[in-house]
Amino acid sequence: MIEAEATAEMLLMTQPFRSPEETEEPIEVTLVRAVLAGEPDRFARLYEIYAPLVHGILLARVPRDEVDDLTQEIFLHALKKLHTLRDAKAFGPWIAMIARNRAMDFHRSTRETVEVTEQIAITNAPNRTAKEVLDLIRSLPDAYRETLVLRFVEGMTGPEIASRTGLTPASVRVNLHRGVKLLRERMGVA
Repeated sequence: MIEAEATAEMLLMTQPFRSPEETEEPIEVTLVRAVLAGEPDRFARLYEIYAPLVHGILLARVPRDEVDDLTQEIFLHALKKLHTLRDAKAFGPWIAMIARNRAMDFHRSTRETVEVTEQIAITNAPNRTAKEVLDLIRSLPDAYRETLVLRFVEGMTGPEIASRTGLTPASVRVNLHRGVKLLRERMGVA
């Protein structure tokens, strides 16, 4: 019995006690704090982590040839406005909202639009180019097109989409399921 107590004490001494406040924080929290503390070069890591998210959101909403420039603009804007972020844990949803708003601003400033109707989508041949499929995805409701682009174009998993956009994992699953179903219908695939 004494030996068991001694072993338990040794284990307790080798394992540092961590209170809930001392648990590891998400990497974006550490990076945001570092940037705000005067290390702007740490923003490059935030860019690496969140550029696919922003790219996917834009790709679902604006012409392909505008996406790269808008992605850069959004991150420059985010760097300048980072001090306004109230909760560093919310960096992903915050930058996602900036991307969505910037996409809406883009469409407000450009008046030339072409509506993609279901009839156009149905009359195309079943073997579609990537551009045609992307155009079909863009014709879907916002929630579906964003999650589909993040999943299939940017290669994010459902949990990654959820954690970076602020959506619940269940919402992402539902959006992906319904979006794929609607896309298959529009493509004429049963």
